[in-house]
Amino acid sequence: MYAIVEIAGQQFKVEQDQQLFVHRLEGAEGTKVSFDNVLLIDNKGKVNVGAPVIAGANVSVKILEHLKDDKVIVFKKKRRKGYKVKNGHRQYLTKIQIESISEKGGAKPAAKKAEPKAEAKAAAPKAAAKAPADKASAAAKKSAAAKKPAAKKAAAKKPAAKKAAAPKTTKKAEDSAK
Repeated sequence: MYAIVEIAGQQFKVEQDQQLFVHRLEGAEGTKVSFDNVLLIDNKGKVNVGAPVIAGANVSVKILEHLKDDKVIVFKKKRRKGYKVKNGHRQYLTKIQIESISEKGGAKPAAKKAEPKAEAKAAAPKAAAKAPADKASAAAKKSAAAKKPAAKKAAAKKPAAKKAAAPKTTKKAEDSAK
């Protein structure tokens, strides 16, 4: 069984008893944390995909230790300018161990999707009742627009007359003419 879960802004594929490094989490070493942003669960071939998350599913983890990643050197240089900057960076990480993956209420999101359709059907008669008033107001706007005098159209510009193209001469033609 594995799951795809969002931890500290990143998505991870996790299995039970797996250890992994994530961005620094709040909490002391040895504490247990639960994540409910489970995007997918595969239970022996039975895949449950969330829309966007699976309702009721969670992954519980244990924080093993807080540490720093290896140093990454950041070097900037602009040639012929005398500009050189060297910086280092060490990312703060947390080592966690996946305790359990639980899948509860996998079918609940589908039931929630069916409810908005029923609400839309209930709202349709209300919209139909408003439609005659909307048609009347639209007709009133059209009649008001018809009463206004039409704006004069700007005179269309005539295309500019083309100049007669002078014959092109080459150096050879100029030399032969001399």
